[in-house]
Amino acid sequence: MQELHKKIGERIRAFRLKQGWSQEELADRCNIHRGHMGQIERGEKNLSIDTLVKVSKGLDMTVSALLKGIV
Repeated sequence: MQELHKKIGERIRAFRLKQGWSQEELADRCNIHRGHMGQIERGEKNLSIDTLVKVSKGLDMTVSALLKGIV
């Protein structure tokens, strides 16, 4: 399960960097704390469905697009 968290975090980081955003900018867009965003990107946090939806909306994409090829 930890490997899945890491893959999702890496995907979130890649999409964030593609947009040229800092962790803080994405966290603000998602309405979550920057420290929490860092933990998500490092695969240290188990994302709730609510948080996954917030992050995908913050990245302007669907949850399915965010998870495509991972799960």
